[in-house]
Amino acid sequence: MIAARTDLKPGNWQTTATTRQCDYVGEAITIMVDKDWSTRCTWFRRYKQKATDNKRQKFEKAIKTKIEKCRGAECPLAINYRDTLIQQEFSAPQEKIQ
Repeated sequence: MIAARTDLKPGNWQTTATTRQCDYVGEAITIMVDKDWSTRCTWFRRYKQKATDNKRQKFEKAIKTKIEKCRGAECPLAINYRDTLIQQEFSAPQEKIQ
């Protein structure tokens, strides 16, 4: 999980999500951002975090290769999505992208 941005006021919503094609794992992933700006990727939570938390966790060979490529908390896709939402949330109303 990408840490919350406590230096910003919360968003005017609970949670928002998007699905993007991730070139690191070669699959569509879902990125979720909560109103406190904490950000998470469902693929990371389902695979890489489990592999990190439990070294004995078994995965198919193809998934193991993708786990190595996953950027986790440093994922530019997740960070860019969160930063885009922050920019939209705090821009002047006439500049917001709908």
